[in-house]
Amino acid sequence: MKPLIAKVALDVPLDKLFDYLAPEGELLQVGQRVSVPFGPRKMVGVIVALGKHSDVLPARLKAIAHVFHETPLLSPEIFRLLHFCSDYYHHPLGEVIFNALPTAVRQTKPLTLPKAEYFRLSEAGRQADPAGLPARAVVKRRLLLALREAGSLRREDLIALSPSAGTALKSFIGQGWVEECDGSTSTSPLAPAKGEPELNPAQHQAVEALCAALGAFRPFLLHGVTGSGKTEVYLRTVVAALQQGAQVLVLVPEINLTPQLEQRFRARFPATRLVSLHSNLSDGERLKNYLAAQSGQAQIVLGTRLAVFAPLPRLGLIIVDEEHDASFKQQEGLRYSARDVAMIRAKQVGIPIVLGSATPALETWHNALAGRYALSSLPERAVAGAAPPDIRFIDTRRLKLEDGLSEPLLAALRACIARGEQSLVFINRRGYAPVLMCGQCAWICACHRCSGRLVAHLRERRLRCHHCGHESRIPAACPSCGNPDLTLLGHGTQRVEDTLERLLPDARILRVDRDSARRKNALPVMLKQIHDGEVDVVVGTQILAKGHDFKKLTLVGVVNADGALYSADFRAVERMFAQLMQVAGRAGRAELSGEVLIQTQFPDHPLFLALQRHDYPAFAESQLAERRQADFPPYCHQALLRAEAPQLESVLTFLREAAKSAAGLDDKVAVFDPTPAQMARIAGKERAHLLVQSASRAALQAFLKSWRSRIAALETRNVRWTLDIDPLEF
Repeated sequence: MKPLIAKVALDVPLDKLFDYLAPEGELLQVGQRVSVPFGPRKMVGVIVALGKHSDVLPARLKAIAHVFHETPLLSPEIFRLLHFCSDYYHHPLGEVIFNALPTAVRQTKPLTLPKAEYFRLSEAGRQADPAGLPARAVVKRRLLLALREAGSLRREDLIALSPSAGTALKSFIGQGWVEECDGSTSTSPLAPAKGEPELNPAQHQAVEALCAALGAFRPFLLHGVTGSGKTEVYLRTVVAALQQGAQVLVLVPEINLTPQLEQRFRARFPATRLVSLHSNLSDGERLKNYLAAQSGQAQIVLGTRLAVFAPLPRLGLIIVDEEHDASFKQQEGLRYSARDVAMIRAKQVGIPIVLGSATPALETWHNALAGRYALSSLPERAVAGAAPPDIRFIDTRRLKLEDGLSEPLLAALRACIARGEQSLVFINRRGYAPVLMCGQCAWICACHRCSGRLVAHLRERRLRCHHCGHESRIPAACPSCGNPDLTLLGHGTQRVEDTLERLLPDARILRVDRDSARRKNALPVMLKQIHDGEVDVVVGTQILAKGHDFKKLTLVGVVNADGALYSADFRAVERMFAQLMQVAGRAGRAELSGEVLIQTQFPDHPLFLALQRHDYPAFAESQLAERRQADFPPYCHQALLRAEAPQLESVLTFLREAAKSAAGLDDKVAVFDPTPAQMARIAGKERAHLLVQSASRAALQAFLKSWRSRIAALETRNVRWTLDIDPLEF
């Protein structure tokens, strides 16, 4: 009788599975975690298939070292999704699988879950009679009454009742009287929250269309202007999905958006088990939430791009908020787009998916116009009487600027402060100044590890590279000529903050960027200050550009808005429009009217004119016409062969050989010449890439499958390479 062979996926950059002998007497399952010998060490792996045949000689087969007897981690549905990712993104299946798993699962030791924090009575516990307990069970009786009165309590609160409360709690859990919960007090699985806002006709129509689609695959684009109430449409649709017993997956692009959206969901569904999945969680928290989703206990999963792989056995609805955001595309390792993977997952499971945005990606808008996605529009703000902000431009060509700020903008800030309202000065560049220069010899302080310059952070007296993280002290004199009079050029958030503090001495000014929000819980504290009216002027980056609803904020000033107009990236204008539309949407979201002032040298640019009219469809139409003429996505499909090495010539030589190896594969696929990346050096590595594109996605995929094996056979000479499908950065 032939021994059982387990094909195991490992977290290694090799496009293959590894065969191991199954231990005698062990009942193995696909998706199970195992520990296996791999070279001189042991590695954790996941069983992908079981069979009797192996291409490896029997004498060379090693046995599985240990089988972890846990619930299989990966369901057939997730396996299908991961196989798709491996095939479409041309990435090793083992790395794809482990990208989807929590860090705690990748370690060669049994899973240890953190202790539950909150507990409540189960249905059986609520029916239990405290008087029926033995006379000596004083602690149990006290515990039962406390939980009945409070609804739910923390472990610490229960232990405070008595030193032996832990034993009583364990006994109740074993009896099924007490269960873990997330701190909510209600016991009804769908207890309605009070004070639901009334829907306007467009919202009502969108909710009806989405709810009618539950139970079948249908992609929706929910296009709504900023403040139009897209989140309320999500919430109403989630209610309908939960009423059908389904689980819901909600994806957001950035971690800083997760807490506020989570707060809104918890307020609406106080008794529904909701968990979050993002990289800011501890390993134990992420594992706990992952397993809650897998078991079906968590009815709503809210997270960033990695949550797209969350195991949800009853998945009935996927929502992708701010679907246009580039943060949904992972730029290292498995370079997947969570938005696109979510679309595939919805199709595989047969459920609706909602893509929401005020400025959809042009590819998404193109699909909606072509009828591939159903389009639901929210053309008005949800709050009655709240109109879109008035957008005006300050022509800076003939104005003298005070550290980047014009007098009309400063006058508007003063008037806003006098009215007791709040304002936001938006500049998407942190630090004090992006360039430190010597005016005598023209020396510029550059990063020795990157192609970029070091940014001056004046308060810390440090120079920092925002690409590789290198830091150094600000020199006292020019290292080239000795001139002590060094000049700071350009503007960042710190410089704007200092200037405003000097020019508006009575204003309460707060800077919100990655530097000021670096400390744990710093961002929630700053956001609370803004909401509580403790701030007059906020100086912020893209952290504040989307998702925030500040009732008293009526003025937005945009500084240094022209940068993207000089970019060679064909997506730069699209990103700029989305960013400006989002940041403009922070103004006048309630009853107070809003105003947006944009400083620019190109006030007549078509982008700004469309922005002023709040006319995304017109902007998208002009951009799609340009894309069609230039044969750019969505009218073609692209892939990049990225490569890096210590020397640029090694990278370019490798890419030239890769281009030659593509000869004769498919004449429907264009192979372009190698070119250095826009950031040619990062962290000491020289970077270049080679673009391939085709009008046919199927032709490109077939080409890449054959080409990848030819590339793997090339001599790399210390060159690291990877394929990037549907690239966003060049």
